[in-house]
Amino acid sequence: MGSAPFKPVRIEARVSHEVHETLCRAAELTGTTVNQFLVQAALKEARSVIGREDVIRLSARDWNWLLDLMESPPKPNAKLKAALKRYRKAKLSDAGGSF
Repeated sequence: MGSAPFKPVRIEARVSHEVHETLCRAAELTGTTVNQFLVQAALKEARSVIGREDVIRLSARDWNWLLDLMESPPKPNAKLKAALKRYRKAKLSDAGGSF
């Protein structure tokens, strides 16, 4: 399976003169263009943000609590049984009667 052809997309930003000068200096110090520097920095931050949002972190106490629940789940109560009944009914109507 081949990859899709590269089609660049333009991103623009308006910044103050001071910000531009800082970005130019940083780019020069890293041996890149301002555009390359911005893309690399933005991509690094974007991956960091996505990583923080995709990972659930638990304390040791909460991790043990979760493991205990998975190993010995509580018996279904009336609300859970009613929710399962509603879910099955909804799936039946969505699937045209097959569930």
